[in-house]
Amino acid sequence: MPLRPFHLALPVTDIPVAKEFYGLKLGFIEGRSSENWVDYNFFGHQLVCHVGETNSFSNKVDGKDVPIPHFGILLEWEEFDNFFNKLKENDIKFVIEPYLRFEGLPGEQKTMFFKDPFGNALEFKSFKNDRDIFRKDQ
Repeated sequence: MPLRPFHLALPVTDIPVAKEFYGLKLGFIEGRSSENWVDYNFFGHQLVCHVGETNSFSNKVDGKDVPIPHFGILLEWEEFDNFFNKLKENDIKFVIEPYLRFEGLPGEQKTMFFKDPFGNALEFKSFKNDRDIFRKDQ
């Protein structure tokens, strides 16, 4: 199986400070961003800084409470659906049910969130086109 990029989301309290550190000081290339999160190319992997106070452990994205920190893998487009079916067969309870973001736009992606038995949040996602993983424009 070819190696796929991993996805890791970290809580931060200030996006401009995160941009200064990860973008300017570490030199990671910035991808998409909003006032609540920013993506970086972390040596070919996806690192996302989400605004989240230490007592909230979530961030509003698309009107959903995204748990932070979380991690996962960027799956192939078809592999996402196969993995979702396996999760359903095993009665996995979702924190955020699978859904499609940015439909028809650059960065179109499927995503889903669930927790392991220890409370660790996992996100599995898939980009319709891998060249959009770090694409900034919508």
